[in-house]
Amino acid sequence: MKKSKIGLIRHGETDWNKAKRSQGHSDIPLNHAGKQQAHRVGERLTNETWDLIYSSDLQRAQQTAEIIQQYTNLPHYIDPRLRERHGGKIEGTTETERIKKWGESWQTLDLGIESDEQINERGLSFFTDITKIHYPKNILIVSHGSFLKRILRTLLPAEPVNVSLENCSLTVLTTTQTTWQLKLHNDIKHMVE
Repeated sequence: MKKSKIGLIRHGETDWNKAKRSQGHSDIPLNHAGKQQAHRVGERLTNETWDLIYSSDLQRAQQTAEIIQQYTNLPHYIDPRLRERHGGKIEGTTETERIKKWGESWQTLDLGIESDEQINERGLSFFTDITKIHYPKNILIVSHGSFLKRILRTLLPAEPVNVSLENCSLTVLTTTQTTWQLKLHNDIKHMVE
């Protein structure tokens, strides 16, 4: 049976990543290190077979995809369903700042943070659409850490995919449109070679 290969890439580093600030929908650009990371993953992908790239519409993901595109010459599509989890009132804050402002149990408060159910709804609608439209092509997706972690847990409930993805790591899945298999998770060999 034919399968599509789906490559998931978390965007490169931003200054807010470095400072451990919640980004959410805040539109933060890549920093110098993030651009270098994107070049490294782009170089790696030249030795693999991919057909197209989708990215979130937030600039840190778009910039990462555009750098990858310099190496692969793949068509690049933008879809806002690939955005990071909306952070509500916590966007721009660090854990220390959140505790100072809302207390140790800030996670139990209604601060306007997008729920797991809302992420799954938009994320699964995207994955259903692209696997129908482009099946059995090989698709790169450049998105965000919290979003990708949530979707991986939903698509692969039996797999150990609870770790946070590294910036510009590569995770590879295959799909028959009804089943999903994990082939590679959070791989950063291109960063250390």
